[in-house]
Amino acid sequence: MNYSTSFEKAKKATRDLISLSKEKVNTVLADLATALVDNTAVILQENENDLAKMPTEDPKYDRLKLTATRVADIANDVRNVQNLVSPLNEVLSEKVLENGLDLKKIRVPLGVVGVIYEARPNVTADVFSLCFKTGNVAVLKGGSDAEFSNLAIAKIIHSVLAAHNINLDVLTLLPAERAATEALLNARGFVDVLIPRGSQSLITYVREYSKIPVIETGAGIVHTYFDETGDLEKGKTIIFNAKTRRVSVCNSLDCVLIHEQRLADLSELLLPLADGKVELFADERSFAILQSTYPSHLLNVAQAEHFGIEFLSLKLAVKIVENLDEALDHIAVYSSKHSEAIISENAEHITRFLNEVDAAAVYANTSTGFTDGGQFGLGAEIGISTQKLHARGPMGLEELTSYKWVVRGDGQVRK
Repeated sequence: MNYSTSFEKAKKATRDLISLSKEKVNTVLADLATALVDNTAVILQENENDLAKMPTEDPKYDRLKLTATRVADIANDVRNVQNLVSPLNEVLSEKVLENGLDLKKIRVPLGVVGVIYEARPNVTADVFSLCFKTGNVAVLKGGSDAEFSNLAIAKIIHSVLAAHNINLDVLTLLPAERAATEALLNARGFVDVLIPRGSQSLITYVREYSKIPVIETGAGIVHTYFDETGDLEKGKTIIFNAKTRRVSVCNSLDCVLIHEQRLADLSELLLPLADGKVELFADERSFAILQSTYPSHLLNVAQAEHFGIEFLSLKLAVKIVENLDEALDHIAVYSSKHSEAIISENAEHITRFLNEVDAAAVYANTSTGFTDGGQFGLGAEIGISTQKLHARGPMGLEELTSYKWVVRGDGQVRK
């Protein structure tokens, strides 16, 4: 594959997208959602070819696996994006200068958005729909783990684009080979921004070697602090959901911090996790309490390496803390700045936690599982940014735009 040619075509296709009406864009997205559902059998067959290459115990297996329900969910996300109001050409500010110049600051596409991702075939449809809605060309580089699934979805997208006589270069799916990654990292002048989605090692590699701007969608090392005033029933439900709802995603809970005044409730608080077959790595104080109630084959003494790790599996670290300050200190050291939560009935403690924790999403008395573009009303997401420049948290339509100044005059010249 001639990567330079592909990148040149992608850059040229940005002008084709800008000329599309909002009505045309929405029609294409509606047709795509229908086509995805109509081709469920084809997608699942190709997905089976990918799954056959991956051990079932691999943490990425669940991310890779598609079902009819998950394909329907992908289609629904496309429809959600279709139904959102496009942010393009939104006037962010405007003013008239003393010299009569009329200035407007308006939203515009980023241009060409590159995304490197691993075993998540849903990303192919999500990224395309978000980019297409915002007038951005998408250049995608999926991993070899999801090669067949990604190709199947990309072919469906291209068939819908062709049916509407739209330039197919508005979506480029690069080969799964490593050479494509290197080419994309060096596509300066063609790709405007690069977004890695996947493991911390992938994100670190892209950040270190990319020659084009990068928006990091970091790993999720997620904590929930159970305060001295935490409601036990709320805590049991929230912690169980945050850990077990879907363990392979970045908003899944990795560490529970528990106030030492609630040690009498520790066993009851965590016992539901045993039904979910969650393996605990407990510090010495919590281990001593849990060993009489929690299944021995699921209970271990925590080592230093069990804190500050994204498990992406049915594993959870547990630590007793003296107070809110110690919880905040622990989170400050080990958090990846993704999602953090407090369970408390103390308004002052909740306010301190929400104000002082440095993360893209902070929660009080609810599950971190809600950190998701769809759940936040963004339709879908292109990733969850853990950095602070340009975008932070779930990235939807607005985060895929920049702005430009439009200046209208009537013959003015600068002295």
